[in-house]
Amino acid sequence: MREWLIGLGIAAGVMVASWLALILLARRLPEGTAKELARFLPACVTTVRRLRSNPDVPRRAKIVVGIAGLWVLSPVDLIPEFLPVIGPLDDVVVVALALRYAARQIPRDVLLDAWPGDRRVIERLIGPARPTTVP
Repeated sequence: MREWLIGLGIAAGVMVASWLALILLARRLPEGTAKELARFLPACVTTVRRLRSNPDVPRRAKIVVGIAGLWVLSPVDLIPEFLPVIGPLDDVVVVALALRYAARQIPRDVLLDAWPGDRRVIERLIGPARPTTVP
């Protein structure tokens, strides 16, 4: 049992260290794509939290973005976090799919308001605005 707890502590430490590395990269990198990628996961976690507390978001969309948020925070991953560059890739894919699903379920401005980062990033992820039909 003790070995299991030590292993769990090491996994949690590695996860926290990778989060700190992402935060440090987000602050130190020059403007551009690499900096946007380093800011992506922390912005996704904030967006998930904001969408889960918004009454305009349907229950199904809240469940999907909640699962994506738990996936990001979970120490269990398909691709281990300590692998450089590709480590957070599974997290990015899961969150991107969840946000694209949520974008089809909720008003566009609700999702854009929940996004704390550069608006161009989320607009690129969810695609162009759908034309509204006026009867």
